Amino acid sequence: MFSVAVDLLHGTFRGDPDGVANTGRMQHGEWPPSPARLFAAFVAADGTRKNCRVTRESKGAELKWLESLSAPAIRAVPCSHASHQPLQPRYVVKHKGAAEGESHQEYIRRSGVLVRPGVRVAPRDPRVIYEWPGEPEPTAGMLAALRLRAARIGYLGTSDSPVRVTVMSGQRLAGPEDVFMPARDGDQTIAVTGAGDLEVLDWLYDEWCAHGASISRAQFPALRHGAAYRAPGQPLAADRGGVVQWLMLETPISGRRIAAVTDLFKRAVLKTYQDMYGEPPSILHGHGFGETGYELARYLALPDVGFRWSRGRLHGLALWLPPGTDSTDRRRIGDAAMAIRRLTGRGGVDVPVAPRDEADHIRARNPNRWHRRSRRWGTAVPAIHERRRPLDLAELARWCRHADLPEPAGFRASRTPFLSGALDLAPVEVNRPGRSGGRPYSHLELHFHEPVSGPVVIGAGRQRGFGLCAPIQDDAS
Repeated sequence: MFSVAVDLLHGTFRGDPDGVANTGRMQHGEWPPSPARLFAAFVAADGTRKNCRVTRESKGAELKWLESLSAPAIRAVPCSHASHQPLQPRYVVKHKGAAEGESHQEYIRRSGVLVRPGVRVAPRDPRVIYEWPGEPEPTAGMLAALRLRAARIGYLGTSDSPVRVTVMSGQRLAGPEDVFMPARDGDQTIAVTGAGDLEVLDWLYDEWCAHGASISRAQFPALRHGAAYRAPGQPLAADRGGVVQWLMLETPISGRRIAAVTDLFKRAVLKTYQDMYGEPPSILHGHGFGETGYELARYLALPDVGFRWSRGRLHGLALWLPPGTDSTDRRRIGDAAMAIRRLTGRGGVDVPVAPRDEADHIRARNPNRWHRRSRRWGTAVPAIHERRRPLDLAELARWCRHADLPEPAGFRASRTPFLSGALDLAPVEVNRPGRSGGRPYSHLELHFHEPVSGPVVIGAGRQRGFGLCAPIQDDAS
């Protein structure tokens, strides 16, 4: 297999994964160091294009190959075996300009700048290994070029985290047995590489050369690719699919337009995917399946519901993919969704769209809002009935099986919402235009024997965002 070992020469690592160190509120540092950070170090070690010196003959082929690899397994001690030490803020000398008003204590007529270093991580074992089992081996020329670049990597993260990087192929490196594994049900998100990252890094470098320090990595969101990892010791969970991208609507929209919003969201994903990669996979549009029983992508609009002042306005979007989706398709679909910048068209909808910011505090589009485990769930969007028959526990259990949920212990149904702010829609706002004889729909409150993790979406319209449920806090009584 192909593997890369990183030895922390000072036994510590300091990095800022989300750009929040300068707020002074960072309490836990990045651990393990992300594969995206390692890739950026390989790029910076000898540059690209005309800037290459020691790897000029390879013409950057080794970087293209490294970029195309899937998320690696990471052998590193778990977070519980790494000490996270928040560093104290300090003042340093400002490089340019004379002092205006206050001056630096030790330097006359020089001003001071407040620096918040972030968090230093000290693991028990200072070695981190990245392994790509099952991936094709690099050619001899690529391997030689990667080793030349590895020899020029002096640090990872900040400059006070010196490292020694070793590149191996065809054998496994010795190291810690604890492994962070890519998994859709993982409890930790780690940044990985994605298609096109090398071009974006070149673009960032060109902008930095032209405009200087005003250009930062945070201005290039296309470089952010988060992959779910299962930390060492986390128990295996059933594959129930998962959300590959969370987006935010920069202007909230009335929940009565949910059918138009999810339809435009689907069209935008299909168009963007086709522009980026070609023919979209069947799970996105539903065509080409030769048998029944398959599950499709769910295009979810996220309303503000369940709180005292909730009004049901749509604040965000989420794209859910079914279990068993190919890892390459998942990454490409997530990138296509992240590239959407505007929804415009049907129903007078015209709203800017952006990837969700980690610092965003709107509850409606916070993943924890919809992922939380609960025994009770209530529909934020009415659920469309799968069949024209009275709704009883047996029929609802059938719905839950189709949505890959456990059978409910009980339920109650109503035409009007149970949750504050839940969408109370008219038939014309639920059924697709131009289709006669629309299906009935209801608001539901579901009770399960054991806590169920979200997102919970049930009913015949779950691919269009209908039947989306919000967790209800269990009462002590």
